[in-house]
Amino acid sequence: MFKIRFLSWTIAGAIAFTGCAVLPVKAQLPSIQDLNLQTPNLLNQDQNNQVVPGCIRLDGRCLFEIASPKSDLNSRIEDIDQRLSDISSTYFKNDSAQLQVRQETEGEIPDIYVSVGDRQVRLMSVTDQDANLKGVDIDTRAEELVQELEEGLRRAKQERQSEFLTRQAGVAAGTGVAMAVAILAISYWERRSKRSKDQLAPSESSPTQPISTQLTQQQQWNVKEVQHRFFQLAQAGILVGGTLFILGLFPYTRMIQILIITGLRFPLRIGIVGLATYMVTRLSYALIDRFSSVLASNYLLTPESNRRVQLRVSTVSGVAKSIVTVTWIAVGTLVALSVIGVNIGPLLAGAGLIGVAVSLASQSLIKDAINGFFIILEDQYAVGDVINVANVGGLVENMNLRITQLRDAEGRLITIPNSEIKIIANLSSNWSRADLNIPVAYHTDVDKALALINNVAQEMTRDGHWREQILDKPEVLGVDDFGSRGVTIRVWIKTQPLKQWEVAREFRRRLKGALDEAGISIPLPQQEVWFNNTLPLQSSRDGRGVHSQK
Repeated sequence: MFKIRFLSWTIAGAIAFTGCAVLPVKAQLPSIQDLNLQTPNLLNQDQNNQVVPGCIRLDGRCLFEIASPKSDLNSRIEDIDQRLSDISSTYFKNDSAQLQVRQETEGEIPDIYVSVGDRQVRLMSVTDQDANLKGVDIDTRAEELVQELEEGLRRAKQERQSEFLTRQAGVAAGTGVAMAVAILAISYWERRSKRSKDQLAPSESSPTQPISTQLTQQQQWNVKEVQHRFFQLAQAGILVGGTLFILGLFPYTRMIQILIITGLRFPLRIGIVGLATYMVTRLSYALIDRFSSVLASNYLLTPESNRRVQLRVSTVSGVAKSIVTVTWIAVGTLVALSVIGVNIGPLLAGAGLIGVAVSLASQSLIKDAINGFFIILEDQYAVGDVINVANVGGLVENMNLRITQLRDAEGRLITIPNSEIKIIANLSSNWSRADLNIPVAYHTDVDKALALINNVAQEMTRDGHWREQILDKPEVLGVDDFGSRGVTIRVWIKTQPLKQWEVAREFRRRLKGALDEAGISIPLPQQEVWFNNTLPLQSSRDGRGVHSQK
């Protein structure tokens, strides 16, 4: 608790120090509005004659805005920037030079002039488009530009004085110290979070653990993963934000700040949306695991149905995570397109038509999804069951709304579309049964054989190891058939799910030894051939017929 409070006070102190450091130079930094990072509409790039705004900058700060047709804006900005750079360098080098900014009207268009000492430069002409940008008349806009220019040039010269630079250097040093303290504190907790996450890694959880325990571990891992990524994001945010702040403190580096922000605005927006989508997806996983864990550990479940619920919960949890992942990726994609300027309105409006087209083109996929949903809802089978479908069968390794994957006895992975699953034989739902057919010879005393088989079955149920796998008293049904090998005696043994094959193998092993001791043999396949008619035999030498009868 003390460490958590220490971390909180450390981060809060760093933020407070940075905020206090910003106050003396708040007016020196470009605001978001000053940056004027116009986001182009990527779906509307047709109008070269469209009037668009632009910014005239000095030391990276926007002095004023102008407006021109899109095709002429860049050339006009370059022309004004060149003249402004020329006259401002003269003003900055001459400490005693007097600055004067005025307007002169020739005809109907006001011109802005900047004078430094005895040098005068016509900076620009004020147009109706410039005035319309601010919603004022052309003369009022010219007066505003004169005032903005004079204030901006005087402020830029003041920022180049040694007193100002010394104060800004102190602010930069304090900001750097605050950044270092905050990053070190967060780095400590980030490493602790990573160690905790590694201890809860899904690969380390034992498959023999109860499903509720596994889901709880997965939930904790997802929460730790979000926490770990948040710490990393906080470190990156402090480093990048603090660096940009320091660059913005000085007139010589402020333009670098603007270039970085301008160059990274689209990748940064997309990256933030992607990271937010990832974190929200992980939090959704944690919520799904939490809900599934509560359901799996419900005390109202009977021990016999507990395993089925655990398998079902595991399958539903996996399907729910798949749906959540697809949903959040779709939402994140739309948000990413929106933040970079793409008009997603037409995309959303056309979603209905796209949905109809997709549904017509993917009817089989929809059938798979619907059938898969009812398979999960009705608990027909789950991951970990052994099923037979048509002429194939095996262990269910994976299933979702579209496919079911089985691993057969030969190790082959069989993939079946859910729409093709009509009749299912589940060999491990709730309980299983070992169905044994024991052949004995016809000359064997059947009652003696029945008693011996029953004794072997009862002894096996009293064995400590096998008693846990056999759910009920074995049933010796009696003589079930008269076959070519002899008399067939049928035995049923009810077992735990998936344990019928182990129990059957052990029962056969014990029964073979008991039959040998009792002198009862297991008959071999035999066949009798009867000749009931006369077969003519003809000699190949003399052609005389030889008849034989048996």
